[in-house]
Amino acid sequence: MSKDLLLEIGTEEVPAHVMPGILAQLKENARQAFQDNRIAFGSIRTLGTPRRTALLVKDLAEKQADVSSENRGPSVQIAFDADGNPTKAAQGFARGQHVAPQDLVVKDGYVYAVVHEKGRETAELLRDILKELICGLTFPNNMRWADLDFKFIRPLRWIVALYGGEIVPFEVAEVRSGRISRGHRFLSSGDFEIADAGSYEAACEEHSVIVDPDKRKAMIREQIEAVAREHGGTAEITEDLLEEVLYLVEYPTALCGRFEEKYLKLPPEAVITPMRDHQRYFPVKAADGSLMPLFITVRNGGRDYLETVQHGNERVLRARLADAQFFFDEDRKKSLEEHREKLKTVVFQQGLGTMYDKSERLVQLADFIADEIGADEKTHKHAKRAALLCKADLVTGMVQEFTELQGIMGREYAKLDGECEKVAIAIDEHYMPRFAGDSQPQSDAGRIVSAADKIDTIVGTFSRGKIPTGSQDPFALRRQALGLVNMMIEAGQTLSMSKVVEKSMDLYGIMDGNARAKMQSDVADFMRLRLKNVLEHVRYDVVDAVLENVDDLYAVSLRAEAVSRFVTTKDAAANIQAFVRVANLARKAGSADVDVSLFTAEEEKSLYQAYTSTASALESLIAGQDYTGAIDALSELSRPIDAFFDGVMVMDKDEKIKANRLGLLRATDLLIGRVADFTKIVL
Repeated sequence: MSKDLLLEIGTEEVPAHVMPGILAQLKENARQAFQDNRIAFGSIRTLGTPRRTALLVKDLAEKQADVSSENRGPSVQIAFDADGNPTKAAQGFARGQHVAPQDLVVKDGYVYAVVHEKGRETAELLRDILKELICGLTFPNNMRWADLDFKFIRPLRWIVALYGGEIVPFEVAEVRSGRISRGHRFLSSGDFEIADAGSYEAACEEHSVIVDPDKRKAMIREQIEAVAREHGGTAEITEDLLEEVLYLVEYPTALCGRFEEKYLKLPPEAVITPMRDHQRYFPVKAADGSLMPLFITVRNGGRDYLETVQHGNERVLRARLADAQFFFDEDRKKSLEEHREKLKTVVFQQGLGTMYDKSERLVQLADFIADEIGADEKTHKHAKRAALLCKADLVTGMVQEFTELQGIMGREYAKLDGECEKVAIAIDEHYMPRFAGDSQPQSDAGRIVSAADKIDTIVGTFSRGKIPTGSQDPFALRRQALGLVNMMIEAGQTLSMSKVVEKSMDLYGIMDGNARAKMQSDVADFMRLRLKNVLEHVRYDVVDAVLENVDDLYAVSLRAEAVSRFVTTKDAAANIQAFVRVANLARKAGSADVDVSLFTAEEEKSLYQAYTSTASALESLIAGQDYTGAIDALSELSRPIDAFFDGVMVMDKDEKIKANRLGLLRATDLLIGRVADFTKIVL
């Protein structure tokens, strides 16, 4: 037999951004708790609104499963004396296992206690399980209230705990569990009773609470789209804003408001940002993609007094847009380049100068990167100009008020100043990606300035000893490095990280040899970890095989793809085994020097000829980034390698011959290693 279970945790309003994590955490904790307690269940759902977090478990068994176990005790020699009687050791073991000494079982030279544990009633266990589910939740921030020694994200106000139709009695923070829940703050009559777990959702809906997030989300989306259609437009619904609004309301009602058309003369982002990021409104666009003087908001309530709510929201937005207009007008009194002078008053990081200093470094670093990638003269010019201006908008009134617009306002002001379109675009793109899932820079100049900015920040921060550890990353270096890796791979761009890091150190005045070597090592390790994340779809051993040299980020991805294809071919195992045999002995070589006059066996000569031929072919293949062709060329070494080991004694008594043979193997291993470390491949 089984029953449904309901746990509802009632609180003050919980911040919207943490609700998805809380629901996921509660679901996983519940699943683990029931499995650990051997209680069978059908399905688990978590539901929630700003004021409640609920757990619904279908078909929860009424009893724990019985369990039998064989627990091993002391050896037979220790457990029984010469007459076959149980010793104190056996008696103590039996007592600890709650069995009689005569019931001990002898097997494999040891005594075993066969323990049968009868399952307990689920109703008895649920008191502790549900209490622990509440107390075991973790949050980014906690609160205390009254004089209680208890922390939670918001004060607890009620708890509903029903197994079938019966209350599961327990207490947390002086709140006793029961069957009384609370309806919508304004649309319901207050508290209401829940008969059983199965009627929970319907009972909530009767009291104007849509407790199922999926249903509430669908309602919000449908209402927003319908309201937008009524006004001849299309709502721009972003998933992050939709999810935030989802956990701000218990009963959604969408409504449309207006603002003055004069504000449409502002750059679209200057209107959308205060609307969406500050007020949680959805912008409305016309068929041609232009912004309409409309917004849609979602009310936590019904349709009564909608005009009053509309006017209130319009008044708030009007004030925000008036601020935006004021800052825009003030900013336009100077050109973007004139604003740049004020960067001298803004500190980049302690010990690393000002943002003006950073922009000066970016010009030189962007110029260097453009040279390294072989950019044309126009791209050089655009990248340097964008690097000069890219931080200037940080001191404008618009960006200081609406920080989300950094880069965007730089782009718009650059256009208004008559700067080249590509320069303006690069100013915006150099911040990309701004968040997970954001697009990468698409222009050559944008990629150059973006790479320069990210490397400058990483090298500068590392020079202060601020390498991210654990979850601490105050300067978002992981995001910047990951963005750099993805950008280079997506663009198919070859660039030597070590050379760019070296140039960046020059610009920072880092001249100590040990400090420079450590910087190169630290940055390479940092990029290596980011590459592991990006290549998570590739076999782990293949990833390990290509991560020794991460100087060219794009080349690492190409080598990973080539090795992934290679390991699935029929000859891969034989070739890899040959490569590994070379690597194992190559470690003993003092150098990779080879003297052909010391060859005494045909197999030596054959391997050396194959080595020189492959080395020549490999140069052009790697230069053309044809790593599949490079592996095919290396595979030609397999037979000469096998013949060498079959016909030659590497550890010859003559030290010169021995060293020469080891040198040949070392040279061959270094050649193979230009593609991958095949000793890491698991066959």
